[in-house]
Amino acid sequence: MGRWPKPPEGSWTEHYPELGTGPISFEDSVSPEFYELEREAIFKRAWLNVGRVEDVPRSGSYFTKELVVARTSVIVVRDGEGAIRAFHNICRHRGNKLVWSDFPREETQGFCRQFTCKYHGWRYGLDGSLAFVQQEGEFFDLDKPSLGLKPVHCDVWAGFIFVNLAEVPRETLREFLGPMVTGLDGYPFGEMTERYDFVGDNNSNWKLFADAFQEYYHVPALHPQQVPPAVRNPGAGFECAHFQIDGPHRVVSTAGARRWTLAPEHMYPIEVATRSGMVGPWHTPGEGPLPPGANPGRVEPFGISNFQIFPNVEILVYEGWYIWYRYWPTSPSTHRFEGTLGFYPATTVRERIEHEVASVMFKEFALQDAGMLGGTQTALEMSPVKEFPLGDQEVLVRHFHKVVGDWVDAYHRERGEAGP
Repeated sequence: MGRWPKPPEGSWTEHYPELGTGPISFEDSVSPEFYELEREAIFKRAWLNVGRVEDVPRSGSYFTKELVVARTSVIVVRDGEGAIRAFHNICRHRGNKLVWSDFPREETQGFCRQFTCKYHGWRYGLDGSLAFVQQEGEFFDLDKPSLGLKPVHCDVWAGFIFVNLAEVPRETLREFLGPMVTGLDGYPFGEMTERYDFVGDNNSNWKLFADAFQEYYHVPALHPQQVPPAVRNPGAGFECAHFQIDGPHRVVSTAGARRWTLAPEHMYPIEVATRSGMVGPWHTPGEGPLPPGANPGRVEPFGISNFQIFPNVEILVYEGWYIWYRYWPTSPSTHRFEGTLGFYPATTVRERIEHEVASVMFKEFALQDAGMLGGTQTALEMSPVKEFPLGDQEVLVRHFHKVVGDWVDAYHRERGEAGP
């Protein structure tokens, strides 16, 4: 992977002149009309990450994903040959939802040899083919081969499962991800199988929560009790040392921010006792050289690289563990946040405690961000102010909203319509 040139002295934003430097609007985060356009222009056309290969560990393993923003539910399954497939979660007979447990709007997972409709008993193989029709002779000219489950384009990168709801995707998954993201090839995601999953419904537009993790400008003000003065000073840690843009995707890297370099009075007692905290365990089994793409800015000492994969996925890469975010729109002013922490499996009680402490610290930080954003959403919906200045540390926020607008504009052009 080639090296990107460094920005002009003191300015990341000016390194990307197409972004401009003027105030921007957040109308895209409050407009119901714009939200409806995002459904069609982005979430029905982009590659969407719905899970990982560990979620379907063997043939017959499956899970469902409710894509509210795209008005569909999908089944992801590992078929009899070991391939991972995806289908729309609907029976081809009378349109009943095919796979669900107690509540049809809730996601589920499990293992089966066939999918059986609860309504009339039609059955489908793991490859989606129609295998059995109750009282088949009652039907007229029934063409069973044409009545298999409707497939969804599905592909896997680095163990992350993606789907694309378009009839014909405009790019392969790897083409869509581009060299900056695929530069993570070789990072041992598949070995970090001890997972801690968090889900929360948030009263803000999905983009506003994504904005929070594209900059660390907010950290000293919003997280002061967990970010002591020694960390707030330039060069002391959590400094955004590198910003990078590659197509619709973005990355921010920070300089080393290992908390054990601070004095004990600047840590929570639990961090000192467990030797773990906000940036993970102090020492992680299996640590080794990172693939070059994990630190594209060649930041030394390396701390975190936060890869934002358009539209709604972020992967935070550390040395020896990672965090994985997804923001799923549920309305113009709400979304579902999913966060996962992945570690090498603990081999001792101490290691398990280190992982759990890091997870609790993550949850505290995420709750602080989530709590703030309800206020942001409310203010934007009521405010007469329509444009807002962004600093140089917010270059990725500026880029993200521009790309969202670009996808909507492209959708209008393809349909021969004027933009919003």
